[in-house]
Amino acid sequence: MKTRLCILCMLLVVPGASAQTVSYGLAPEWPGAAAKFGQVAAVAINSQGHVLVLHRGPQPIMEFDAGGKFLRSWGEGLFSDGRVVRVAPADRRPGGSGYTAADGPGGCRNCGAHSIRVDPRGNIWVADATGHVVYKVNGQGTVLMQLGERGAPGTDREHFNLPTDMAFGPNGEVYVSDGYANPRVVKFSRDGKYLLEWGTRGSGPGEFQLPHNLVADAQGRVYVTDRDNRRVQVFDGNGKFLKQWPTDTEVSSLFMTKDQRIWAGGVLRELDGKVVDRLPEAGGQGNTAAGIAIHGTAVSDSGDVYLALLTGSVQKFVKP
Repeated sequence: MKTRLCILCMLLVVPGASAQTVSYGLAPEWPGAAAKFGQVAAVAINSQGHVLVLHRGPQPIMEFDAGGKFLRSWGEGLFSDGRVVRVAPADRRPGGSGYTAADGPGGCRNCGAHSIRVDPRGNIWVADATGHVVYKVNGQGTVLMQLGERGAPGTDREHFNLPTDMAFGPNGEVYVSDGYANPRVVKFSRDGKYLLEWGTRGSGPGEFQLPHNLVADAQGRVYVTDRDNRRVQVFDGNGKFLKQWPTDTEVSSLFMTKDQRIWAGGVLRELDGKVVDRLPEAGGQGNTAAGIAIHGTAVSDSGDVYLALLTGSVQKFVKP
């Protein structure tokens, strides 16, 4: 045990804890008190610069302009109504997941909605965790590609079990974090062909307890927030472990900026994990903003940062 711990210490890249820059300001209430959301699972910016808010309620994708003006809503039929719940430690089988799917509470609409991303070509991708599927859709909500089989959990190349997020490599590759029940990352070609996968359950290098979100950089490296192990792991495009850096809390969102930095919750980091900026109300390592769980992050071309908060709101931060 001592030997293993020592090896892990050598592998960890400890971020610079001294960086305390706060250059962003919290914008006035966005998009405004009239907007009513369920739990906000994720946000994304589409090719028109509109903000897509993915929430767990009727019309699960709501679209706004940058100023918060409501434009339209869509997405009914894309998501299941089940929800992800924690499994008590005493009830987990050895080596098993800490999460499972359950029927949503009465009136729970689209509770499987978990992630929304826009790829470099402007396609919109969404993850339905409890539906066990990932969809590529156009701006009208038409499904262009489906990964996984809806309603059929599994562990093979054609099935997911509570998937959580998507990322896109520089050559069009698609990475899916199959995270709540399967501790793995699955890689597909741009046309949806299964290529490979990696990950087993655990806390060692290349292992996961919960691969919750992921992003890829311009060099093809893949960054995965292993939320329950409080760390971000870095791999090459074929799943070779490269390094990891710790987070003080359970980070639930990652976003890669155009200048190749990563927002990990409310904290901006270099690709080696060094902290370079933070949002004024996002304490610690970026899991909470004013005590609210950050479940998704998006950044506009102008640098504004949008946070998806599970309590049912979106926060917008502006850099002067």
